[in-house]
Amino acid sequence: MDAPDLVVAEDGALLLLVASGAWGIRQGMICEKLINQAASGLTHSVICVDLKAVSLLDTSGAWLLQRFQMEQTAQGREVQFLYDDARFDILLKEVNREEVDNPAGEQSGNSFLDYLESVGEATRQLGRDTKDVLAMLGALTATITSAATHPSRLRPISIAVQFQRSCMGAVPIVCLMSFLIGGIIAQQGGFYLKQFGAEIFVVDLSGILVLREIGVILTAIMVAGRSGSAYTAELGAMKMQEEIDALQVTGLRVTEVLILPRLVALMISLPILVFLANLAALFGAGLTCWWYLDIVPYSFVTQLRAAVTIDTLMVGIVKAPFMALIIGLIACMEGMKVAGSSESLGRHTTISVVKSIFMVIVVDGVFAVFFASIGF
Repeated sequence: MDAPDLVVAEDGALLLLVASGAWGIRQGMICEKLINQAASGLTHSVICVDLKAVSLLDTSGAWLLQRFQMEQTAQGREVQFLYDDARFDILLKEVNREEVDNPAGEQSGNSFLDYLESVGEATRQLGRDTKDVLAMLGALTATITSAATHPSRLRPISIAVQFQRSCMGAVPIVCLMSFLIGGIIAQQGGFYLKQFGAEIFVVDLSGILVLREIGVILTAIMVAGRSGSAYTAELGAMKMQEEIDALQVTGLRVTEVLILPRLVALMISLPILVFLANLAALFGAGLTCWWYLDIVPYSFVTQLRAAVTIDTLMVGIVKAPFMALIIGLIACMEGMKVAGSSESLGRHTTISVVKSIFMVIVVDGVFAVFFASIGF
């Protein structure tokens, strides 16, 4: 590679700088030194830089030349470049671009109007999300209807794989958390009821609360954070890598191949996880009662059988498939919204978990009102 050089020649009021050799990033320090030497003590009003003998010019060298031109222009001198290679013109123009997108400064406005605007935008987004969920639900209904005549479209292998990931893989953490929550409920309830000599009713409190509400809510929240986020991340990554577009090009339905197996597996998994969570929570409550309140296991089981019935258990189990459907729909919907950046993937995964947990609470509230109205 030719060594860079810069020769200074004077012609009256014109100063000619003849550059030669390679002006690239590897020669950056030498080139900068040559330019600084040429720029010291300039008295000419017009400077002409001849680049015809330059064998190599990259962005680094072009930036040094443009910086020299800007510095001399600021001092009232005119700098011109001479070259034959059209590529030099492209480089010099690119490094001299000034149309930088600067974000507009924040304008102070009416905070109340800004609040109303944010509320309106949130309402519009809620409407769009509802529309998307209903559209996906309609597509799934059509797919299930067509699967009634073609059972192979249900893809049992895909459902089994998703079931193994969403149910069997979640059993340890769900049971552990439920065990601890059951113990905490029994300890806190026993601490206050013991003051009135009614510690035996801790069994009733733990049994009814766990079977009707805590077991299903806690499990649904953990599934939303575990499986729901995984669904969003998986579909979002496939969207970023254009795998979903490839499926559509080959004539396969995304709802049939990707979404339906996940939803079916989740709707099967959640009732099973709720049942196991109930057992773990009651076991934790029984151990706590035995250790903290001296209620032996036989007395705990006897009081529990008198306090709860099969209907109490079914109230919690019945909610599970509906919560699983909501979690799966939201997770898949947010995954399909992911754009082509990792930032978008992280944002929609977070939104998926937040929306799923919120809707789990809403669905539980709806069921609570419904069961109370029918005296269940």
